Amino acid sequence: MAVGGIDLGGTKILGVALDPARPSEVLAEARVLTPRGPEAMVESMATVAERLAVEVGALDAIGIGAAGLVDRSGVLRHGPNLPGVTDLDVAAVVHERLGLPVAVDNDATCATWAEGRIGAAAGAEHAVLVTLGTGIGGGIIADGTLLRGAYGFAGEPGHMCVDPQGPRCPCGRRGCWERFASGSGLARLARDAAFSGRIPGVVALAGGDPEDVRGEHVTRAAATGDSGALGVMDDFGWWVALGVAALVNVLDPEVVVIGGGLVAAGDLLLEPTRRAYEQLVLAPLHRPPVEIVQAALGEHAGAVGAALLAAELV
Repeated sequence: MAVGGIDLGGTKILGVALDPARPSEVLAEARVLTPRGPEAMVESMATVAERLAVEVGALDAIGIGAAGLVDRSGVLRHGPNLPGVTDLDVAAVVHERLGLPVAVDNDATCATWAEGRIGAAAGAEHAVLVTLGTGIGGGIIADGTLLRGAYGFAGEPGHMCVDPQGPRCPCGRRGCWERFASGSGLARLARDAAFSGRIPGVVALAGGDPEDVRGEHVTRAAATGDSGALGVMDDFGWWVALGVAALVNVLDPEVVVIGGGLVAAGDLLLEPTRRAYEQLVLAPLHRPPVEIVQAALGEHAGAVGAALLAAELV
């Protein structure tokens, strides 16, 4: 038996095929750029699924993890990074196109399931995934199962308000956590430090103009021991920990898995986050420690999790 999983993102559509009996082994992989518009997007997902089927012989089911609000019936209600895609019944249209059973969920929820089954949270009954990229996504495992909420929308921690007077978020509100603890948040902290003259080494890496400083310049400089860059990473870790502590206070997990593109910084990100977390979580001396760990499955996590959800259909 083989099942397919597709991670539908704002820039690319990544698909994998796997045998549910050996889920850690990716049997085939395919990817295309994400086109504009719902019809073209559905056709591109079908193309990815068909390429996977050719590689493994046939697919028995397909799972899709979509970036946005996905309800319990598989309708993508709102995809902020998928222009023109609103209230699209992904499960129905992909089933009609491919003739396969289809499972659809949020992409970070799928990634959470993959990390919980075979990744960094394997064996945990209670876990939270936080993905730090351009924005912040997340997912929740409670009592060994995915927590989706009443309508399927659980797991959007990036839009917790941490500063009502903070910068405006693309969602239209102010002070969302992802404005401070995402890639764009790191870049904003870095530019503030650059204009104040605190990170000359980072500015040099960016070509000399503080306006051109990005998060990757900070992490590169921090990796060499640059004190200014390490200071920015400490500040950034505090903002990450602020949201992590709030999630722990509400959900009481055993482990918090940090994923997304920024986790490539490794301990440069995780260590200041862990230090700040101990100062921010409720009663740290009177509760069991919560591990804050790096995700294990990288860019495949969403697609693998979608495939695992598809396997439950067959």
